[in-house]
Amino acid sequence: MAKQDFRTAAFDNLAIELPSWAFGNSGTRFKVFGTPGTPRTIEEKIADAATVHRFTGLAPVVALHIPWDKVDDYAELGAYAEEQGVRLGTVNSNTFQDDEYKFGSLTHTDKSVRQKAVDHHLACIEIMDQTGSRDLKIWLADGTNYPGQGDIRGRQDRLAESLATIYQHIGENQRMVLEYKFFEPAMYMTDVPDWGTSYAQVSALGERAKVCLDTGHHAPGTNIEFIVAQLLRLGKLGSFDFNSRFYADDDLIVGAADPFQLFRIMFEVIRGGGLEPGSDLALMLDQCHNVEAKIPGQIRSVLNVQEMTARALLVDTDALTAAQEAGDVLGANGLIMDAFYTDVRPALAQWRAERGLPEDPMRAFADSGYQNTINADRVGGTQSSWGA
Repeated sequence: MAKQDFRTAAFDNLAIELPSWAFGNSGTRFKVFGTPGTPRTIEEKIADAATVHRFTGLAPVVALHIPWDKVDDYAELGAYAEEQGVRLGTVNSNTFQDDEYKFGSLTHTDKSVRQKAVDHHLACIEIMDQTGSRDLKIWLADGTNYPGQGDIRGRQDRLAESLATIYQHIGENQRMVLEYKFFEPAMYMTDVPDWGTSYAQVSALGERAKVCLDTGHHAPGTNIEFIVAQLLRLGKLGSFDFNSRFYADDDLIVGAADPFQLFRIMFEVIRGGGLEPGSDLALMLDQCHNVEAKIPGQIRSVLNVQEMTARALLVDTDALTAAQEAGDVLGANGLIMDAFYTDVRPALAQWRAERGLPEDPMRAFADSGYQNTINADRVGGTQSSWGA
């Protein structure tokens, strides 16, 4: 049997960072689709993110992507975010869109190209200083398409050197998180393809360098919750990028393809203390909304994480430990399945009502008229999209 109540301090600590780029237009490599009401500025992205938080109470932080969200005055941008009821969070670097990075950025054989990539990250750290952001997130498109195209070992050496240079400028209250991805856009060899490579690189740097795990960045069949448990055990899991996948890096709404996987991941997050007071684990969405509306897509996403967190907290861990130690295979599995199949939606509606939030955030947003308002107001200008 599952426990009766998920309402714990860990549950109340759940907070999910929203990516500014999730509110812009996106699509496939064949087509980027435009939609009414799409933000044209970072301020409009923040306003939409704040709307998600207003209806859910779960999303108090907005991540920036540089240079997509570059402004002249970051103190002013931070003040605007505060006025909207949120704050600025992770600064994401971008070394995958300039022509010079065709054959790599931090791993490039040309020292001048590597220096350009390093300088970009130092500029991101300056932005962090101005916004009060804690985390610099690095994801690299660096890699090769063909055997022999690049020196695998040499690229790792150059990556280590570049990261060490960047890390020297990270402040005492700041962190570097290194994201990995097993393929794409490089098809033969990616320079940071897995958690082991990321762990090896950040471990050589220091305590304020950690691993970022994107749930869509693994080969089919990978046991992601094992990686979560291991990195939490080692004190090196810095942040999540939540999304969902059917085949590759689909960037779909988290929990859409495999809600049981999301449940299992959140169970290990809880088990490893990731939601305890004082935990520095950052949970963030990294998704694209190509065919669905963007704001309700983000609302649905944070609600999915909350629901699976609630279910994971219903696991009777004392009974589970007893079953495991007794070798009761089916009994232990049954405790996990009982919690997963528990319908927590009525209890979550009550939890929201107790906090002055709408019991049904999806319906409340639809009834609010916010989407119709921004559709009418955001006419003219250039809509935000990939690369902007």
